[in-house]
Order: sequence, then structure tokens, then C-alpha cells
Amino acid sequence: MEAYKRWVRRNKEYVHSLESLANGLTWLLPERFSSSEIGPEAVTAILGVITAINEHIIDTTPSQIHAGRPERSTFPYSLCISALKDLETLVEVVAQHYYGDTKKWNFIAATEAIKFLVRLAMLRNSGYRMLLQGGEIPNSEETSEVSSSQSRPGDFGKPGIYSGPGSFRNSFGQNGWNLEGRALSALSRFGENARMVSDPAWLHRVQQQNAIMESLGRHVAPKADKSTLSSILSEKGVHGSLYLMAEILFIARPLIYVLFIRKYGTWSWTPWFLSLAMDVVGVGIFSQVTLSGWGSKDSKFQYTTSEKDELKRRKLLWALYLMRDPFFSKYTRERLDRAEKLLEPVPLFGALSAKVIELIFGAQTRYTYMSGS
Repeated sequence: MEAYKRWVRRNKEYVHSLESLANGLTWLLPERFSSSEIGPEAVTAILGVITAINEHIIDTTPSQIHAGRPERSTFPYSLCISALKDLETLVEVVAQHYYGDTKKWNFIAATEAIKFLVRLAMLRNSGYRMLLQGGEIPNSEETSEVSSSQSRPGDFGKPGIYSGPGSFRNSFGQNGWNLEGRALSALSRFGENARMVSDPAWLHRVQQQNAIMESLGRHVAPKADKSTLSSILSEKGVHGSLYLMAEILFIARPLIYVLFIRKYGTWSWTPWFLSLAMDVVGVGIFSQVTLSGWGSKDSKFQYTTSEKDELKRRKLLWALYLMRDPFFSKYTRERLDRAEKLLEPVPLFGALSAKVIELIFGAQTRYTYMSGS
């Protein structure tokens, strides 16, 4: 296993390219959306799990951890969530094949319940920081743009490093311009100036460097323990309570959505509207706790770059409601059929659009493809 880890870390670009090619080819597997798609979905799930394991291996490279990234939990929460998301479609297909359309929701609900518990544990373990990509990416960003008098949701003043947002899985790296890095850079420049004794401006530069060091020293604080539920509620008050409620709404929404589908069926508007309401209320609360005119100064939140990107991602996921029944069957499907007939006479483009629409129709039949969880 250690030899495999070394190989993956040495050839990570090649591994990423190979994984992307393999995952893309799985959409061309025969009978992808037919009644006998257990085999293709099993291949897709296995490739997904292997990809998640490789990402975890690259992400836990010792040199990267020692370079300044915060200590990771002994339990690989992100890997666990990624593996569950890769396996959930296979669970749905197998359950439907052997137990039918009605009873399959019992297995889907069980899968969502496991994801809910793992995400709750990850939220608690991270000090109640906002989950990125549903927990697939650890939230450990530290940005110098956040002043010492302000707090970040899910951070509460605890430093960490996170960089490089990506399309599906973010890559990580050292942030060389955090407070500690700038302090070391200032110290290095101080040493260079001290050697230039012939420079008439030497004394003035030394004074400038000392001022920089003193200023940075007031901002660099030792790492504190992770925030607890009681400390957040006591220190942040109403803002902290609302922030936690919004994050728990986001985590619990898929499970509640499936439980209501299991009770009322996919043709009922009740699960659809309830899920949409939970998404809108959650994002609305995240926006509310950052309003400068509301609440005391000490309880204000300022989001990191990755957290802002995460909120944008969550809003983009609302587009999936167009692909979920009953909205899809009543409105979206009819418009897609019209578009297919309109583009059918166009050479080459008509055939391509027909294939794309066929894939959309096939993917829409699977809850896990449109769940956004």
C-alpha cells in the first residue's frame, strides 16, 4: 500500500488525467439507463471510489501537511463522504432491481441517513465550520483579508490554510501570504538590509521592518482549541445560533426530502416545495448573519473565499429543482422534447443534441443524479 501511495503522489497529474478519461467513458457504457444497468453502475462506483482514495492519498502527502496545513482528523471524513456519494447510485439501482420502485426509497433513505450522521460528525470535528462540497473538501482556509476584529462563520478565529478552488474537487496548497508567512518574509528582508551597511537609508529601512514585525506580531495569535457548541452559542449569540441552524438545514435537507418522497411519492409537490424552502431559508440565513446593521460588532461574520464559493455553489444547485419530479414531468420534459424536435433536422448538431437529451432523460430517472446532496 505504501508503494502505491508513493506512485500516486509522484504521478498525480497522470492519475488525474486517467481518472477523468475513465469516468467520462463510463457514460458511453451500453445499457447505462436500462433495466440491467447494475454492471455499468458498479464500474462507475468502483472508479469513483478509487478516485476518492487517490485524492485522499494526494491530499495527505506528508510534505503538504508539514508545509502548514492544519492537522487532519484521524478519521477520514472527506474520504468517507466521497465514497458514499460514489456508491449511492449503485445502491439505488440494486435496490430498484431487487425490491422495486417503492421499497428502493428505504435504501436511499438509509444512505442519506449515514451521510447525514457523517456530516454532523465532520461539522463537530471541524469546530463547526461550513462544509465545502458537502464535506468532500475540508474547510481550513485562512485569509489575510479578514481583520482581527472580525470573525468568520465556521472558523471563529482559528487559523488554517486552504487554497485553489476547483470545479468538482479542490486542490490544496500552502498560502504563502498568511500572517506568519508575511512575518517571515519581513524578517528575511530585515536581515538583507542589515548586511547593506553602506546604504544611507539602512537605518530608515530597519525602522520600517521593525514596525512591520510589531504590527504583524499583534495579529499573529497562537492556535486555539476547536470551537464547541456551547462556546459558539455563548460568544456569537443569535448570529451563532442562526449560522448553526442554516448549516444543519443544509445537511439535513437531503434526508428530509427522501423521507417525504418515501411517504408522499415522487409526484407530490410537498417534498419538492419543502426541500426548496429549506435551501432558500438556509442560504437566506447565511446572508442575514453578515449584515453590518444587524447585531453587535463582536458577533459579525465574514466569509472566507472558499465559503463564498460554497454559497454560490449551493445557489447553483437550485437549478436541479427543474430536473426533479413533479416539476420535470409537468414542465421541463415538454420543453426538452420541443428542443429536440426543433434541432433534429440540423446535420450533426441534431444527432448530438438528441444524444444529450437522451442522457438527461436517463439521468433524471435516478434520484442520486439529481439530489444535489
